[in-house]
Amino acid sequence: MKRATLETIIEDLKAGRTPVLDVAEFPAFSAEAPAGNDHMSPQDLEVVANSLTTADIPTFERALKALVDGELAWLGFKVVYDPEVAKARSGAGFTKDYGEVGSADGEPLVFFCNDAKEIVASREPSKRDLFQMKDVTRGPSMHNEQFEGLTWASVALFNPVKVWLLGASDVAVELAPLATHVGFDVVVVDYDPAYINEGRFPGYECIVLSGGNFDGLSDLSADPADYVCVLTRGHMFDPDSCIWAAKAGVHYIGMMGCAGKNNSIHDLVIGGGVTEEQWDSIKRPIGLKFGAKTPAELAIAIVAELIDVRYKQRYSQEARDRHDNSLGR
Repeated sequence: MKRATLETIIEDLKAGRTPVLDVAEFPAFSAEAPAGNDHMSPQDLEVVANSLTTADIPTFERALKALVDGELAWLGFKVVYDPEVAKARSGAGFTKDYGEVGSADGEPLVFFCNDAKEIVASREPSKRDLFQMKDVTRGPSMHNEQFEGLTWASVALFNPVKVWLLGASDVAVELAPLATHVGFDVVVVDYDPAYINEGRFPGYECIVLSGGNFDGLSDLSADPADYVCVLTRGHMFDPDSCIWAAKAGVHYIGMMGCAGKNNSIHDLVIGGGVTEEQWDSIKRPIGLKFGAKTPAELAIAIVAELIDVRYKQRYSQEARDRHDNSLGR
């Protein structure tokens, strides 16, 4: 989500104009996102846009503030495909009772919600609406198909974590779509066009290094918030990758390979200017431990670890304990 997009929407609403909402900025409404779901399409974004009034200005102003401040926050959307059914009471008898009212009304709605469960909307939601509106904080949504007559979508107001895949190995091929699917921004780096190409990494940002090695890493810049997965083919450039990532001060570094191999490159990494403390912080081998062997299985183990690292980075121990308790874990 771009700041200029929210500012333009606010300006249009203040001027009495209907904002133009582009699916590029609201990808939950793209043709690909709800593929196979006839209850939501790009046309629904136009319906949402036409429903906006000056009463929605505070929602977008709060979203703009959250974006500028870097909050964990979302713009959410209620999409109605059957108004009468959406408003009807429903429940399985053994689930939570939300009263005699289903959705508060049969009209589309845009709302703001942050991780503190602060809700800003132009209309008062019903108890059941409120339950589903808060669930966008699960990133981007959960239970969006739980009740008939309506569905829900959301757009994050914060940037996704960038994950560098250093090495266009077969594990990286499997990892790229998995990491993207769970909300990471993937960049793949290698030097051999036979391995790093559109066929193996369709649609991903790919950086092809020159010189037949990883020396060109020094020309790239990583942010301290980034994650790095060291997956070089044959492990030939694992030391170079670890040195680059450690000096960049990224939040997470994981290196693939057995303990013996990882320990054997210790001296090379330390000799490259990495401290013992930085070396110890590198997760080796990368990925959660559950017996993964194939490239696809290893990719699952790695992306599971990335999710866990991101979760712990974003939430306090108190918040994580509260979440686990709510699920009975």
